[in-house]
Amino acid sequence: MLEWLSDNRAYVAAVVIIMLVAMFIGSIVIGRKQTALTAKDEVFGDPERTKGGWYWAVCGVSTLLLIWFYFSWGVGRAYFPQAANEMCQVAKLEEVISPIKAALPLGSRYYKSTLLVGRNDVQLTTLRNDFPANAFSAAEQAELKDLIVQIRSLIANSSNPTLLNQKTKDELVNLSGQIRALGDELRAGSRGLTPTAEALAQPKWGISLTEIPLLPTTSKGVLFDNVSAKAQDLTSFFRKVRNHVPVNERIIADVRERIKVLKATNEAGSFDEKTDVARKAYVKGVERIFRRLDDGNIFPAASLDGLNAAIADLDAAKDEARGSLRFVEAVFFPGQGVVKSRTQCTEQGSARWLPKPTDVVATFIQLANPDLENGGGYKGTTLLWWKWLPIADVVGFFFPDWVADVWPGEYARHSADGTITPNFKDKLLSFAQGEVYLGSIPMFEGHIWDSLFRVLVALGLGILLGVPLGLFMGVSKFFKSFFDPLIELYRPVPPLAWAPLILTIFGITDDGKIFLLFMVAFAIMVISARTGASGTQLTKIRASHSLGATDRQIMWNVIMPNAMPEILTGIRIAIGVCWGTLVAAEILAGTTGIGFIENIARTVSNYELIWVTILIMGILGLIFDLIMRWVIDRTIPWRGKG
Repeated sequence: MLEWLSDNRAYVAAVVIIMLVAMFIGSIVIGRKQTALTAKDEVFGDPERTKGGWYWAVCGVSTLLLIWFYFSWGVGRAYFPQAANEMCQVAKLEEVISPIKAALPLGSRYYKSTLLVGRNDVQLTTLRNDFPANAFSAAEQAELKDLIVQIRSLIANSSNPTLLNQKTKDELVNLSGQIRALGDELRAGSRGLTPTAEALAQPKWGISLTEIPLLPTTSKGVLFDNVSAKAQDLTSFFRKVRNHVPVNERIIADVRERIKVLKATNEAGSFDEKTDVARKAYVKGVERIFRRLDDGNIFPAASLDGLNAAIADLDAAKDEARGSLRFVEAVFFPGQGVVKSRTQCTEQGSARWLPKPTDVVATFIQLANPDLENGGGYKGTTLLWWKWLPIADVVGFFFPDWVADVWPGEYARHSADGTITPNFKDKLLSFAQGEVYLGSIPMFEGHIWDSLFRVLVALGLGILLGVPLGLFMGVSKFFKSFFDPLIELYRPVPPLAWAPLILTIFGITDDGKIFLLFMVAFAIMVISARTGASGTQLTKIRASHSLGATDRQIMWNVIMPNAMPEILTGIRIAIGVCWGTLVAAEILAGTTGIGFIENIARTVSNYELIWVTILIMGILGLIFDLIMRWVIDRTIPWRGKG
């Protein structure tokens, strides 16, 4: 069942989108009716006014999901499943003709020849102005300046339309005609064209590692695929077209020989180091520009006008052949569309880094599968499952070995016949080390549980030690004066600043991560408890004294209840900060946990997996917060009603 849903996730998304639209509209209708009914009974500022309103929650969630579906191309894939493949075929044609476009103003504002002429002219002028006269003799200076003049003449001759040889003219005219023929083929339409059986057998869009099927699956896609194959041959032919002006042949041979002589002089001469460097650098600069002009890539601008017009005609024909695909792409596929690289077509824009909700769900289902042998879990560990945990392991964790060491007596020794008879001290050590079988209990395991365990243990220790210290700091001059500088010294430091030091000391085990989270939770709980204790009304404390209450009774029955709102709020804050810090710590050093999964996914650019980890962290954080809200409502129901 799950496999069918994964293979048909586009159809599932189509149904879900309709349901979300219905929920969005229905929640607005219900919300407006409820608002009208209670408008006269509600008072602005009343906390009770914010309770309920589930319909607005539905409205917000459905809006967020609809936006996600739209910008991730989920809507486009749900209702136009063949569009991406057709966009891929159009991208093929665009990729094929891009080398020709790069040489024309249609693709880069200027003719490539114009850019080459301008760049070489600037560099020749720079060489002329920065001439190192002290490094060359008078004859060599005259020789180099004449070389610059000759190289400039190469540019002028290549740019002169009257010197363009007839063969190059015919090649450009022929190329322009064939490109126009491709435009006519696009305008003729795709009637009678059918995709191959191999193309139809490709995995659906988004199902396999190949993001978009590469072979055309519609008649329109076949049309663009055929045209792009023919355009590939034309592009290859264009790359071989050269403007070898006959008059330049003599100049090129002469300049090449003169540069060769100058280089030989540089190698054979005995110059000081500074002069030698200057001479070689200058001759090399002249030769570098000359070599760029030797390949015949500069054409007269007018000679390429026909080619430019042919490419413009092909673009117009491409837009006409796209037909309704232009509207679908503009409306339902926001961003840059599809780009064809050498081996695949990829989504661009927001769809590149924002996976579709159904893809994220499919990835989550695969991760949540506890069957590791069949591809479940991640890196040999389940996402969240259970196992039988020996009770001895739990006892061994909490029962220290030194208890056996301090027990009177000695550990057993082997006898003369080579046997060992354990005594009570040996059995106590085995018990402390978890080697005594005490049965097993079910226990969670997996990446999620590892992260939860680290947060819960650190948070528990932070509450257990931080709340009492904070309360005493709120009522005792000694505790406040002694501990306040220590707490405030490390509290402002960002947790990640401590991470490298702590992880270096403790390693990548859980100890370092738990200690780092404990530092975070401890400081927050101390400040919260201290603020709550110091904020207790003095009249309540004096009334308790007058009634004969002891210090312990005042702390437990007066100060503690007054500090509870601050303490519980501190716990909510500590959970959020610990959760964020944990993920960062697992990214820095870890072999399990949600942060570990996200770090590996980041290195391989697995956006679906990254978003799965983000959603898991968000959902778990929301669950923690909902639990704390329930605890607050149960323990301090009077808050906000005084």
